[in-house]
Amino acid sequence: MQHRARTLWLGVAVGLCSAIVQAAPALPTEVAKALGASGLPLASFGFDVRPVDAGAPTPLATLNAERPFTLGSTAKIVTSLAALDLLGEAHRWRTEAYAAGPLVNGRLAGDLVIAGGDAGLTPTELARWFRQMRAEGLVHVAGNIVLERLDLLHEEHPTQAGTAAEERATGMASDARTFNRGALVVAVHPTRSQRAAVTLRPHPLGVQVVNDVFMGGGCQAWAQWKSPQQTSGLPTLWVRGRWDDGCGARDVAFVRPTAAMRLAAPAPAVVPTPRLVTALWAQTGGKLGGRVVEAQRRPAAPDAADAPPPAWSSEVSTPLPELIREINKTSNNVAARNLLLSLASGATTPLGALSRAQERVHGWLREKGLADDDIHIDIGSGQSRAERGKPRAMVQLLLGAWRAGGSTVFVDSLPIAGVDGTLAQRMRSGSATGQAWLKTGTLRDTRALAGYVRARSGKVYAVAAIVNHPQAARATPSLDAFIEWVAKNG
Repeated sequence: MQHRARTLWLGVAVGLCSAIVQAAPALPTEVAKALGASGLPLASFGFDVRPVDAGAPTPLATLNAERPFTLGSTAKIVTSLAALDLLGEAHRWRTEAYAAGPLVNGRLAGDLVIAGGDAGLTPTELARWFRQMRAEGLVHVAGNIVLERLDLLHEEHPTQAGTAAEERATGMASDARTFNRGALVVAVHPTRSQRAAVTLRPHPLGVQVVNDVFMGGGCQAWAQWKSPQQTSGLPTLWVRGRWDDGCGARDVAFVRPTAAMRLAAPAPAVVPTPRLVTALWAQTGGKLGGRVVEAQRRPAAPDAADAPPPAWSSEVSTPLPELIREINKTSNNVAARNLLLSLASGATTPLGALSRAQERVHGWLREKGLADDDIHIDIGSGQSRAERGKPRAMVQLLLGAWRAGGSTVFVDSLPIAGVDGTLAQRMRSGSATGQAWLKTGTLRDTRALAGYVRARSGKVYAVAAIVNHPQAARATPSLDAFIEWVAKNG
């Protein structure tokens, strides 16, 4: 987005601020009914819905819109829009590889060094690059493939991250790189009986699993530990929800074992990067004499400028729109954190980079007309509970992006209801199917949706809908019903 868009967006923000003080309409009966079906108090919900048309500032519906909520992965919206505005759509990250030895007839007599870029690579991108290397003449690496600070964006991130209390009890932080290590994986499979099949891997000794996932009615299931007061003394995991045949077999939650549990087998970890890179190299037809190893970035030698170039090198670039699509469609936490840090120009230490990136995003938010307490970004991915925002402020940001123009890249990056990304299995039949572009947000105590909905009337609405509650997963059908209501009645 260029200077013209930045100026227009600021003007839009000023207009929005004056419009927001207008009286909100009463909560529609159908919406109140949908929220009530969750069994959670209305105080747990916050939402705001406004038409993108500049001449129609009155909200379609609003509730607790000025209360700050934990954003979950809807915080990625802020990271994405800030990066598009501050870096520009044409921004690219380059990742380089070079031969540490002679290359003769396709055989490298030495190591292949891959120097990781700031954005990281997905397995698909890396496999594409390996095929490119083959076309550029590299077939056989006699030595090792050395990964120098390569972020491979392959983690299966938890759909239920831990609470602050759990983090204190287990000593495990909700970090994109470490959360799954030591986690228990809850999976659900369709069956022909009344209940779906529920498995826990690995299954700790002496742990009971209560299966209340019934067949029919959707693809939503959640898990939580029962308190000792609710059980006979044995640790009990309660899994609830609804499951259809079309949902298939899927991991629905990562839960942390308590300190007292004994695991029957080592807890699963994310696939180690070297193992995944080894498999991708072989799958793309490459031969490897050594192994894949990880290493820190080697400092440049004092006379590096005078050193001869490597005998062979290759480069791949990741455009910003492609990275943002990966971040929002799949809710990739590592990519979002890397993107935030890319905004830290001039920082020399990791801590300094994070602080500089935070300052730059919050300064950008002020430029958009938002107050300091409207939205707070911490690590850029939504995994931090310090990342909070008001529904009205999120909608204000979305409206500004839409009205300033140049929003196609961002909208195209959002999951489409019932079609793809993290919404592929939600809202698959109804008014919102294919007509809602929404970023999802999921923590153990948070469910959220934010983005745009095209109603039957043809009008487009910016929407933010969030619930914060220990049993927030129960509200997922209610949030979907709310989006359906917007699509039908807007």
